[in-house]
Formats: sequence, structure tokens, C-alpha cells
Amino acid sequence: MNPIVTIAGREIRAGLRNRWVVAATGLLAVLALVLGFLGSAPAGEVDAGALTVSVVSLSSLSIYLLPLLALLLTYDALVGELEDGTLMLLLAYPVSRWQLITGKFIGHAAILAFATIVGFGLAGVAIAATGSVGDQGVRAFAALLISSVALGWVFIGVGYLISVLVRERSTAAGLAVVVWLLLVVLYDMALLATLTATGGENIIGQAVPALLLLNPADAYRLFNLSGLAEVASFSGLGAAGGDIALGWALVSLLGWLVVPLGLTWLIFRRREL
Repeated sequence: MNPIVTIAGREIRAGLRNRWVVAATGLLAVLALVLGFLGSAPAGEVDAGALTVSVVSLSSLSIYLLPLLALLLTYDALVGELEDGTLMLLLAYPVSRWQLITGKFIGHAAILAFATIVGFGLAGVAIAATGSVGDQGVRAFAALLISSVALGWVFIGVGYLISVLVRERSTAAGLAVVVWLLLVVLYDMALLATLTATGGENIIGQAVPALLLLNPADAYRLFNLSGLAEVASFSGLGAAGGDIALGWALVSLLGWLVVPLGLTWLIFRRREL
């Protein structure tokens, strides 16, 4: 059997044994249902479909929760194997280092994609069954699902990079929390503080769209909240997005996926075990 498929299956089985898949899916479904119904309550008042309004609430949930789930799933993907002594055993088989990383990524990506699609999908079906939908609402929700999976995959790559840079599982856990805080919480706070201090004038105000694209969480937010006119008008993010094309937000997410995984492979291939 292909080593990549074997390793991917190993990670999926580990996730099932640890109840990781069930827990993540259940958590996303419950929070998405609660937040989705609360967020869609004013749909009639603003003359927007229930799914369209829910996209705004669920996007906010995804920005905080999906990166955290991805980092918790993968921060010890490599360093954990090294501490447990199983990494040398795996590499003793006819498995190259790039195959090991690729197989692990496919397994973890499948786990998080399943949890995201099923969790948010159940919420979407329930919300659609109790309110107006509309074609644009369906498109916005489908874009939310796809981009949420992509956001999770981005932070899986970040988790791998963290895992290959350290020698202890505890260090990786602490670094994962710091990275989550920096990218998801502190980055936007620092940007908002800078805009407030400068009044959004001169080069800072002009650079806001580019600065947002430098952060995967903000690129995800821009893609979902400023992509469709109806969603943008309700979220109020259309102005913040400026003239950024959806393609640039996707390029940002793709870059954040490729670069950490590429760096992980480059470091791992030269690392002495």
C-alpha cells in the first residue's frame, strides 16, 4: 500500500480512537447552531436571508475556533512522535520524510474537514429549514464551508511548523497558544490601535487592505464578509475590504498553506533525529 495512504489512515484512526473527530464535530455543530440561530434572528428586520445573516456570525466563530482546533490537533504531530520514540520506527520503514509529512497532513486535513463540513452543515440545514434562504444565501454558506476548511488546513500547516521547530511537546503546546493569540487576537488589536492613533490617514490607512491580507484569519474574514454584496452590506466590512478582489484573499490563504508546509519539509529533511 502507498506509504502516504497508510500514514493518513493511521492519523484518522488515531483521531477516531481519541474521540477527536466526534468531539470536534459535536462542538462545531452545537456552537454553530446556537450562534447561527441567534445571529439569524434579525434576518427579517434587515430583509436578508437567514443563511446570509448566519454567515456573519459563523465567520466570527470560525476565525477563533478553527485555528485553535487545528493547532491542538497538530502541535505535537512531529515532536510528539519524537518524544514517544515512534518517529525513528516510522522512518525505519520504506517511508521518506516528505511522505511522512504528506500522509500526516492528509489525515489531519481529512479529520478537520469532516468536522467542519458536518458540524457547520448540520447547522446550515437547520437554519435553512426554519427561515428564508435565497440563492445568494446558499452561495455564501457554501463559500463559508469551503473557506473554513481552507482556514483549518492553513493552521494545520502552522502546527506542523511549530512541531518541527522544537524538541519538547510542552514547548510546542505553549508556542501554539502564542501563535494563535498573535494571529487571531493580537494582530487585529494592534492594527485597530494603530488606525485609532493615526486616524486612518496617510500610508497606514492606505495599507489596511494589504495588512489584512498578511493575516490568514483576516483574509478569511474578507473572503466571507465582503465577497457578496448582501453579506457585505449586513456585516459592514465592505469598506474595510476596499477594492480587494476575492482572488487575493484566496491567494493569501493558499500562501499561508504552502509556505509553512514547505518550511516544515525543508527543516525536517535536514533535521538529525
